[in-house]
Amino acid sequence: MRRLPVYLLLDCSGSMSGEPIEAVKSGMQMLLSGLRQDPQALESAYLSVITFDSSAKQLVPLTDLASFQMPDIVASGTTALGEALSLLCQCAKTEIVKSTPEVKGDWRPLVFIMTDGEPTDDFKKGLTEFQSMKWGITVSCAAGQGANIDTLKAISPESVVMLDTADKQSLAAFFKWVSSSISTSSKSVNDTKQEISGIDQLPPPPPEINMV
Repeated sequence: MRRLPVYLLLDCSGSMSGEPIEAVKSGMQMLLSGLRQDPQALESAYLSVITFDSSAKQLVPLTDLASFQMPDIVASGTTALGEALSLLCQCAKTEIVKSTPEVKGDWRPLVFIMTDGEPTDDFKKGLTEFQSMKWGITVSCAAGQGANIDTLKAISPESVVMLDTADKQSLAAFFKWVSSSISTSSKSVNDTKQEISGIDQLPPPPPEINMV
């Protein structure tokens, strides 16, 4: 079976303390429960969570939805987004099954990145690694006014979205939209054997999410 890998890169720096990080946790729970009610997503979607604060960590390796267990997410430290992109590349190289002449491998991974600030590490190194690999759709989300839009456009030029604030309502809307996007992508690869190639093929974002 060809898997649809989904990587979530979540900013857990100190500025996410309080309501934002609690909203991320409840948003993740909502995303999981929504996808688990979708037979197509259950069949093909595999989820991984990478967090970044002063360093980057893969809290959950690529895991099927039925087995996925919510990680403990804590906010502290700075914003090692460059390291998170490097770690994403390392994880994808070891976890993604490549196609061979005999067997079709996994679909290209979907990547969703959420940050409320700007990188405090060597971002360009991670970006260069990220750009050297083949991904499916990558969506970068600026959670609030403190995120650097130019940085996010360097990662995903066609697919940057913005939340006015990193509060509970906005982050809930973002995770619900991510869940719907994964469901739509799962349906596409299962029904038509076609990957979604642009953000315009994803469900329209709710009012809380602005396309940049």
